[in-house]
Amino acid sequence: MANAPAPPDLLFYDGRCGLCHGLVRFLALREGTCRFAPLGGAAFREAFPGARAPETLVVLHGERILVRSEAVLHLLRGLGGGWACLAFLARGVPRRFRDGAYDLVARLRIRLFGRPGSPCPRVPPSARARFLP
Repeated sequence: MANAPAPPDLLFYDGRCGLCHGLVRFLALREGTCRFAPLGGAAFREAFPGARAPETLVVLHGERILVRSEAVLHLLRGLGGGWACLAFLARGVPRRFRDGAYDLVARLRIRLFGRPGSPCPRVPPSARARFLP
């Protein structure tokens, strides 16, 4: 009996963050299977009943929950090419340093990238079906 294909990754992002919007647009244009949902939205509440939405990227990869730098490296690896090479090289950096860099960017992200006007990033019509509430 053949194994069923793995479900596509589900990226939960901060809908109030310009950097997160940019990441989602970047992925929507370059990667064709990942699904997207705002942190704290209906899809998040369904996946994590009773949990408070964190202030970090969360990727559901099958049964695995990836956060912070692990989530970013996983997404980069999924893009293939040079992005996968970058993820491979970054994996050589100890996780505490990667997560420290992630946390620094997270603290500065609103000042640097602002707040978008809506929780949904602007993406091409062909990618809109991959967004969950």
